[in-house]
Amino acid sequence: MTDAQETAAETVLRTTGGGPPDDGVSGVSVGEQPIPLLEPREGIPPVVSTPEALESVIAAFAAGSGPVAVDAERASGYRYGQRAYLVQLRREGAGTALVDPVGCPDLSGLGEALAGTEWILHAATQDLPCLREIGMTPTLLFDTELAGRLAGFPRVGLGAMVESVLGYALEKGHSAVDWSTRPLPEPWLRYAALDVELLVDLRDALEKELDRQGKLEWARQEFEAIASAPPAPPRKDPWRRTSGMHKVRRRRQMAVVRELWTARDQVAQRRDVSPGKVLSDAAIVEAALALPLNLTALTALSGFGHRMGRRQLEQWQAAVDRARALPDAELPQPGQPVAGPPPPRSWADKDPEAAARLSAARAAVSSLAEQLNLPQENLITPDTVRRLCWEPPADLSPEAVSAALTTLGARAWQVEQVTPLLTRALQATA
Repeated sequence: MTDAQETAAETVLRTTGGGPPDDGVSGVSVGEQPIPLLEPREGIPPVVSTPEALESVIAAFAAGSGPVAVDAERASGYRYGQRAYLVQLRREGAGTALVDPVGCPDLSGLGEALAGTEWILHAATQDLPCLREIGMTPTLLFDTELAGRLAGFPRVGLGAMVESVLGYALEKGHSAVDWSTRPLPEPWLRYAALDVELLVDLRDALEKELDRQGKLEWARQEFEAIASAPPAPPRKDPWRRTSGMHKVRRRRQMAVVRELWTARDQVAQRRDVSPGKVLSDAAIVEAALALPLNLTALTALSGFGHRMGRRQLEQWQAAVDRARALPDAELPQPGQPVAGPPPPRSWADKDPEAAARLSAARAAVSSLAEQLNLPQENLITPDTVRRLCWEPPADLSPEAVSAALTTLGARAWQVEQVTPLLTRALQATA
């Protein structure tokens, strides 16, 4: 048993609720109420929305010390895309700053001032794309949400982590508001400032806990992988992700979904509103299933009622008509071409031996993840396991399995942990 397995086993025995024990990190004891965090230490800072104010923030944060806590607020569900509408930062010696990317759309100067500094984010992969758009990309980071997963916390939301680790209760009321609103109300700004108020403290406590469990190097490898990952490529055929798409069986109906989705996206982008506010997914699927012949038939469908103007109805009917007029050769094919192995549910019929390998591998990964007190998907991604089991190396030695895992993108710590058990699983079913 490795050191990490031993310390994780101790954690399971000594912890109520599945998280790290009270003697590992300071926090709330059983029955103790968390302390409400109501105001930032230095009060709510003014919103930075001019080049002059931004220059002052850049100078202050460049002169600060230690890591920098970073967060971003988007307007998901209200605006088109995932752009940032507020960026919050906090650093020792600089305090907290609230920067408005609408007034200051280029924050590359701030990003450059923090080059080489460790950025602390919670659920980094959610905020990095919108930060990258405005010129802010970290070279070093610490993800407190991912650290919580690796440390075995049962709940890894920021509020839950701050409460269980530091003993404070964060306000939860403004996470889903329309952050594109201007001016931003004071309660929202207070909430935003408090989101970075304790991130440095949380990072330090989690680092100690990961070190105690023998997982700190694992976390560092994960953080490095996130920081060095290239931007995600554009999604292929995004219209296929329309909610309710499973009801659409025929290719002509699929063409209607594609045309309506594309028309909606163009309108949403032009108006800078969330696509769902232009036309719901449910309405798109309804029209695809009904294939309405004219405006009267379209208006009778759910989602295309009397509140919609004639001009809008005409553009949706035009999209339906375009799909109806397509020759068969131009209709979309059912399903998406999948890179890699087929869905596991079909393995038993297509390749029973591969199905046996996958079953054994999954059981082994599940068992080890439980021993290490971390989620299976953080120990090794399910996609990596599937690909390895579908096309295992010809040589089923530990060295060959290790090389295959590395090629599939597994980190060194993951390869070290899972190679022995996956090798045994592959050999047992050979």
